Amino acid sequence: MASPRKIRLGVSMIGMGYHLAAWRHPRASAGGNMELQHAMRVTQAAERGLLDMAFLADGVGIRFNDVPEGALSHTCKNVQFEPLTLLSALAMVTNRVGLVATASTTYNEPYHIARKFASLDHISAGRAGWNVVTSATDMEARNFGLVGAPPKTGRYDRAAEFVEVVKGLWDSWEDDAFVRDQASGLNYHPDKVHPLNHDGKHFRVAGPLNVQRTPQGRPIIVQAGASEEGRELAAATADVVYAAAQTLEDGRAYYTDVKARMAKYGRHADQLKIMPGIMAVPGRTRQEAQDSYQVLQELVQPVVGLGALANYLGDLSDHDLDGPVPEPPAGARDHSRGQIFIDMARRGNLSIRQLYLSIAGGNGHRTVVGTPADIVDAMEEWFHNDAADGFNLLPPWLPGGLDDVVDQVIPEMQRRGLYRTAYEGTTLRANLGLDWPEHPAVARRRAAVAQAIGSAAQ
Repeated sequence: MASPRKIRLGVSMIGMGYHLAAWRHPRASAGGNMELQHAMRVTQAAERGLLDMAFLADGVGIRFNDVPEGALSHTCKNVQFEPLTLLSALAMVTNRVGLVATASTTYNEPYHIARKFASLDHISAGRAGWNVVTSATDMEARNFGLVGAPPKTGRYDRAAEFVEVVKGLWDSWEDDAFVRDQASGLNYHPDKVHPLNHDGKHFRVAGPLNVQRTPQGRPIIVQAGASEEGRELAAATADVVYAAAQTLEDGRAYYTDVKARMAKYGRHADQLKIMPGIMAVPGRTRQEAQDSYQVLQELVQPVVGLGALANYLGDLSDHDLDGPVPEPPAGARDHSRGQIFIDMARRGNLSIRQLYLSIAGGNGHRTVVGTPADIVDAMEEWFHNDAADGFNLLPPWLPGGLDDVVDQVIPEMQRRGLYRTAYEGTTLRANLGLDWPEHPAVARRRAAVAQAIGSAAQ
């Protein structure tokens, strides 16, 4: 009998937390985004809570615009460790939690990414995941000699081929290729190495990769696409998708749409875990939870709140903060997050101040403030109504916000039978309940044998 389906959980460990004022929390270490001990505490808390993965978002440059002037200097979204370097260190102080990092397909080459994540998978004994992004900001583009980010269609076209090449490089060696027989002198079976010899529109890559096949077969692929192009890429390539939705209806629509696209790529819906972001702020009572959240809300400076809106709705500093949110500039609705902000403002008749305070925590993701039972009720509703396979936790501040979930919310999930009480396996793939990726050469040989047996039997 199959075991009951369980909620999957990851945690976004960006900087000091997800709230705009996270670094100003009275119990936070203000410079924690550049402190190894801080990152160690976060990932160890994630493992203590039996989370599937710790996720490190990244960009190749500062991605928070200084609009209005002074916004950037009042946030902690400015410096952070290079993610693969950091996760390699964190692999040494954890044993089971997955380690996922962002790497851009716009400003890297496939061989670099294939080698780095394969190496992390070996170093971590099978816990690596690659979050595929296409890098959309002009600030990042200018670090690579460009005036602005390449057009979206071109970025996603390149990304699709990029992922294809990386996966091909990860299959350069069969699982049993290396015998390392010192007596005979044979190191590997020559017929079990497979140069890629890819020749496509964007890339020409010979291979093979100079890292053997990894403990997971290949690292987990994560994607966060909400646009049409992003959804298509996720359906074709991703093992996990991070999503943003405010309502059950929006969550179900996204979940249904992306999973329905998978069949044309020969994939089953169970091969993809959709995990919307959620900021969970628990307390022993609802008032205690509200009080805890209010500590951070009162630390949000107007210039920072306006800065959080500026990327999507333009500079609103000339408008009355307590007046209505003006109609956004052309193109704002083309960005999925901008549309979420606009919908929130119109649905709640929010002022500019109310809007930036509404998104100060989850940045457009769902925020649930309440008792552990309230938070698990909210998760369970989405989980049982085809809106989520799990959730990406967005702690308001770190590590305390994650500790609160681990100590208060996870026991309630376990009590209801919704969450594991021990890790199922040693790799991220196993803990997510994803199938082992059979090597293509092995699959071809197996199919040929099956066909030969079938022909002989006729």
